[in-house]
Amino acid sequence: MERLMHYVWQYRLLTPADMVTVDGRRISIIDPGRHNTDAGPDFFNAKIKIGERTWAGDVEMHVRASDWHRHHHDSDPAYDSVVLHVVDCDDAPISRRNGEIIPQMVMRCSPEFHRRYDMLVGRSDIDLPCAPEIPAIHPLHLRDWITALSYERAYAKADRLIAHLERYTGDWEQTLYVTLARALGFSINSEPMERMALSLPLHFLRKHSDSLTAIEALMFGQAGLLPCSPDPDGTARPQPTGDPYIDSLVREYVFLAHKFSLRPVTSPGWKMGRMRPQNLPYRRIALLAAMVAGDFRIVRRLLSAKCPDEAIELMRMPLTGYWSNRFSFGAASERSFETMSRASATVLVINVAIPLMIAYGMRHGDDALTGRAFEWLTTLPPESNSIVSTFSAAGISARDAFTSQALIQLRREYCEKHACLLCRIGHRLLAARAKR
Repeated sequence: MERLMHYVWQYRLLTPADMVTVDGRRISIIDPGRHNTDAGPDFFNAKIKIGERTWAGDVEMHVRASDWHRHHHDSDPAYDSVVLHVVDCDDAPISRRNGEIIPQMVMRCSPEFHRRYDMLVGRSDIDLPCAPEIPAIHPLHLRDWITALSYERAYAKADRLIAHLERYTGDWEQTLYVTLARALGFSINSEPMERMALSLPLHFLRKHSDSLTAIEALMFGQAGLLPCSPDPDGTARPQPTGDPYIDSLVREYVFLAHKFSLRPVTSPGWKMGRMRPQNLPYRRIALLAAMVAGDFRIVRRLLSAKCPDEAIELMRMPLTGYWSNRFSFGAASERSFETMSRASATVLVINVAIPLMIAYGMRHGDDALTGRAFEWLTTLPPESNSIVSTFSAAGISARDAFTSQALIQLRREYCEKHACLLCRIGHRLLAARAKR
């Protein structure tokens, strides 16, 4: 409730008739102040007029006026600067430590406004309760919000990449290796893929870059996907399977794990059920191993790519040998499969190449590179997933990846987090209701 009160105050959604103190003095907001999300009053440095007198100070809000005493604000010097107490229920007078009575106002919102707020926020993570009213929002407002969301998501990904870069003291290749591993998990297995890569630094793999078997053994072993049993001291012990390829990986991993004092990731959390065979983690790990083997110098190749198609082809490295016709350990198929569909490779470009370009551009002051990254987003096709479909049904169609990324950001960071008050769509719908 207090969050709703903060929202109404911050955006001045009260009608003049409701702006009055409990003792009958008229109130007008000159400046609502700065919203404070830390300790202390809810709004700093507000400027308001109460009766004929103008006040500059802080504003505090509670559902019940008696919460002022329940929270011990009456003995806290941080609240001596409060010039107005806004409440939903006026059940007690309040005062500063010196005994001065603080003006109090009851915030009245229409029952319809409360209903709309509860309807939007209460179900926003389940469905799209605002869908029926989206078509009524002016296209210009929607376009501005889509643009802001797409930039927000792109820079959030770049910031995550830069955080890894700082962790690895400026090693772009190690940073991209972890970023690529996470992206290859395609949301469902992104966390286990990243944990596997974090447990297996790139410089370990480079010591054996001339042996694909060694790299595959290290990755599958650290991922906990090889049949090994731990000895009492924690070291891996082979469990023969009768499959020459798997047994060779196990032997190699046991040797290398002892050499580098490695331990498999604990409870990696791989998800295998109800997914297409090509999305199983075995083949994704095999692709990552193939990209690392030989010479993992992909950063420069991605940064120098002239168009998205070049980057897409870098992500579609062919798999040979054992993995040319398998999706997991076991029997081979009668035919070979492409390593990755163009649609999946496009998603990798969106989640790896474009954040790399933005992060690199930010670090080196290369605005042209950053601009090129966003141009790529406008030329790449949109992702095809349930989020994009949901918004399309509500009237917001995605014609390119720039828009689909915005819709994913909207769903993940606003709808699913019940942040309708921070969403420009929710704000417009609620503000319109508050003023009726």
